[in-house]
Parts: sequence; structure tokens; C-alpha cells
Amino acid sequence: MRIQRLPENIVNQIAAGEVLERPAAAIKELIENSLDAGARQIDIEIADGGRSLLAVHDDGQGMDAENLALAVERHATSKLPECDLSDIQSRGFRGEALAAIGAVARMQIISRLRGAANANVIQVNGGNIAAAEPAARAQGTSVVVQEIFYATPARLKFLKTTGAETSAIREMVERQALAAPQAAFRLQIDGKAAMDYPAPDLAEENSARARVQQVMGQNFMENAREVLAEKDRMTLAGWVSLPTHHRATSARQFFIINGRVVKDKLLLGAVRGAYGDLLPSGRHAELVLWLELPPSEVDVNVHPAKTEVRFRDSTAVRNMIVSAIRRTLLEVAQTTSNTLSAQAFGRFQSAPQLNAAFQQPMGLFEQDPSARYDSIEESTHDDWQEKFPLGAARAQLHENYIVAQTHDGLILIDQHAAHERLVYEKLKQNLLSGEVPAQQLLIPEVVELPASACNALLAQAEALNQLGLVIEAFGNGAVMVRATPALLGEVNCQKLLRDLGDAIADQTHDADLLRNHLEAVASTMACHGSVRSGRRLNAAEMNSLLREMEETPNSGQCNHGRPTYIELKLADIEKLFARR
Repeated sequence: MRIQRLPENIVNQIAAGEVLERPAAAIKELIENSLDAGARQIDIEIADGGRSLLAVHDDGQGMDAENLALAVERHATSKLPECDLSDIQSRGFRGEALAAIGAVARMQIISRLRGAANANVIQVNGGNIAAAEPAARAQGTSVVVQEIFYATPARLKFLKTTGAETSAIREMVERQALAAPQAAFRLQIDGKAAMDYPAPDLAEENSARARVQQVMGQNFMENAREVLAEKDRMTLAGWVSLPTHHRATSARQFFIINGRVVKDKLLLGAVRGAYGDLLPSGRHAELVLWLELPPSEVDVNVHPAKTEVRFRDSTAVRNMIVSAIRRTLLEVAQTTSNTLSAQAFGRFQSAPQLNAAFQQPMGLFEQDPSARYDSIEESTHDDWQEKFPLGAARAQLHENYIVAQTHDGLILIDQHAAHERLVYEKLKQNLLSGEVPAQQLLIPEVVELPASACNALLAQAEALNQLGLVIEAFGNGAVMVRATPALLGEVNCQKLLRDLGDAIADQTHDADLLRNHLEAVASTMACHGSVRSGRRLNAAEMNSLLREMEETPNSGQCNHGRPTYIELKLADIEKLFARR
């Protein structure tokens, strides 16, 4: 398609002018140009963090001399044939990138149009454009940028360290590779091969999966599940990590909208809402999500970098993402990350006290008087090892950990964390149905609290009543408790109300305030009503807990996102004893 100068009225409608803040931004624009040109092979070279060199070579459609000269002009593009900003179907559309790069650096572009007899080259140095000349090159385009920001020294001195700029470029290439799994990407840093993502076989059904594995790694794929959803004219696909596989930041959350990599607060918020109480505080899931919807339903003309978007129906987009991720997580509700098992195995191998115990056969058990075996009969429920995922209880350690035997290994369960999740899920179900049974106290209990805490609790008395907790004012600085949720059994009202006051104070105001508030309160209540650490359980109680875990959604982690159990396979255990 021919490059054309955009009409002035369209130029005035485009978001504020292109600003290249760092080399990674230039790499992004050049890769997007290559992909819009239909490239299937993209090679990137950088040196000195992109300061001295950054180059992108592709096998795309290429340009003739006339289009090459227009390409370096401001607001000249082939990507808006109808000049309609509401129907953008390419990654680029502004017609500014090459002009912006050429204004601050020394840039050379060599391009050969498909079917043309020769290539052409053009030089742009600090905004000065030379005439295009014949050159030699195979089909496609090469853009070589040297001494970026030499023409704007003030911007050059604000660049970060070479390592930081290199990392930013690597991340940008990863994002673009995920956005275009049909293309091969190679990155060379300071003359050395640093990244090689071959193009997956497009005939393969799992071509997108192959690219995700290339970028995200095998460990992610083993701890992630596929997401698929379709509604109206929107489709969602990708992979999301299990709740027990998480990171300290959201840096490994990738969103691709109609082939464009974006960072959007709405999407980040939808992911947080989908995982909810399944993640520990301050931790973030890993994921790759592709969202496809009609171009008219999303506005990409809101930021010069084109990384932010606005949806015509943001509520529908958010609801689709939340429901799709929740449905996927519900299907693996009893699954925990295999990383936890690997960590546990590693600690067993390296623990010096265990090594000493192995050398003295009875030493380990003599040092562990809290291990209880007396309540577990050897013949009890042997068939459960095969029949149920969590097997049969065999022991309780330190009055808190249940050891269960499965047909191919053992499972270690945190009884308090597990029961906390079970109680919480029951509270949520009762809340959803509008029926949370309350247990009337024979003698109402008066709880003294700071005035601020009393006011916070009383302001939410109606919401608490929905959860079976009935309270009322009792003078200054005190609250009377008339009923507690029956599901919790006997509770310490003093401690419960203090913790509820803290939970209410911590709630943020957002679109899901009421639901989040009630679930946070329910979580606090569940903690008070669950089996406590230090309580001895008999065989029937332990096995009952295991069976209930198998039937309860999200039982692989407690309300605070911590794992409720860790599994060790028999093969790994045998390695500890050098039997394999």
C-alpha cells in the first residue's frame, strides 16, 4: 500500500507528538513497522544499551524509492488508507516514528520492495534528509540507528545505565514476540546472540503455546493453565499462572489487544479482581492474554507510545477477563504449584539435621515427640490412596500438620490454613445465597473498643448482619454482640471484633467495594472459626478434612494466598534415600 501524507485535520486529531524517551521505545516502533509490513523474520542488533547502535532487519514487503522518501516525513503513513482513526487495523498509524528517530540520531534505511530489481537507501542525520539512492539488499527493510540522541544531548544524559537500557530492550522484544507468534525474532547484544525465538509451525494447533513457552519458560507452562473465552464479538485466549505461582511485581503480566502490546490499568485491575483472595498480599500472577475485538470498540489513539487504550464498553471487557480467569482457576482449585514441591525437596536434601538422622536410623523420630501415629490404624482406608487425590491421613505432626499417603507419594497439609479456606468458602456461598445462619448468644457479650473502631463496626452493622454477626451500640466505646455466625462455632468475640475493625479499615473504595468488603470480613471470620494450630485431631477428623478439601473450590491456598498443602512424589522421596 502506498505511503501518503495525512490530511491536516487527521494530524490534529492524533494524540500529542511522538516522544522517544529511550532506545527501547525506538526498537518498539521499528519492530511494529516490520510486523505491519508482513515480516516473518525480524533480527535486532544493539550495542552499548542502544546508545551507539540499534538496528532492525526484516523480510517484509519493503518500499520503493518514492515511498522511502515519504516514510521519513512526519505524519506520512500507509496505515490509514481511509484516514479513519476509529478503524485502526495496524500497529502503527501515526506516521511519526521514523521522523522522530531521524531527528535525534543518525539513521540509515535500506529497503527493497517485493519484486523490485534493486533496493534503495536513504540517510537522515539529526533531521537532515538526504536523497534516496540505489543500493543492494534482499527483499525487506533494514533500519540502522547510530548515536541516538546525539542531536539532543539533554535527553541523552537522562538515559539509565547500559545494563538498564539493555534490559528494557530485551523486555520490549519479548513483548513484541508474544504479540506476533507468527514471526521469528533474533536479538544480538554487543555482537553476541542473546535471544532466538524461531517462528512456530503455524500448522500446529499450539503455535501460540510454543511462543509463550519460548518467552515465559518451561516453569511457567508447568504452573499455568489455558484461558479461552468468547462473548459477543470479543475473544480472549492465553495462559494464567496457578495462584501458588506468583511474583513480587506485575512485570510478567502481558496483555495483547488486537496484536498490540498494551499496559492498561483496567486490565491490571481485572486480573487482581479475578485472583482476589487467592494470592498473598503484594504478590502478582504471571500471565499472557490475547484479547481480540472489533477496532471500533477500542481507542488506541490516547497516548503517543500507543501502549494505553480505552474500551468503548470497559465493563464488558473487565467482566469477560474476570469470569474467564476465575472459571479457569476454579477448574484447578485443588492444584498447587510444582515449584513448592521442588523447594520442599531441595530443603529435605540440604537439611543437616535430616542428614544426621539418616545416619542414625531412629534419630529423626526420637527428636520429634509431636508426631502422632497412635490414632491412625494401618489398615484404615487403604483404598483411599487410589480413590482420592489427597489420599488417606497417616499422622499428625506438631499438632498442625497432617501427613497423608497417596498411591504415588505423600502430602503434607497445614490443617489451620486448609480449614480456614473451607470455612471461608462456606461463608461466601451462604453470603451469595443470602442465608448466613446466625447463632444467638444466650447472654449477649459486650466488647470494649476504641471509639474509632466502634464507629467503623457500627457503620457496617447491616453488612455484618448479612454474615450472621449481629451487633449494636452499647454506650461510648463499646459494642454488644447478640449473635455470631453459626458456622464459626464458639468464637472469641473480643478478638473477632478487633480484627474485623482492622479489616474494615483496610478496605479500598472501588467498583467492587461491597463484595470486596464482605469477603474480607468473611475471611477474617473464617480465620477465627477454623481449626487452630495446636489442636489434636483423630483419624476421622483428619480424613474428613481431606475429603472436604477435595470438594471445595480454591482449597489449594488459604484466604491469604498461602499454600494449604505440599505434595512429594514417591520417586523424589526415593531419591533422598539414594534408591534411584
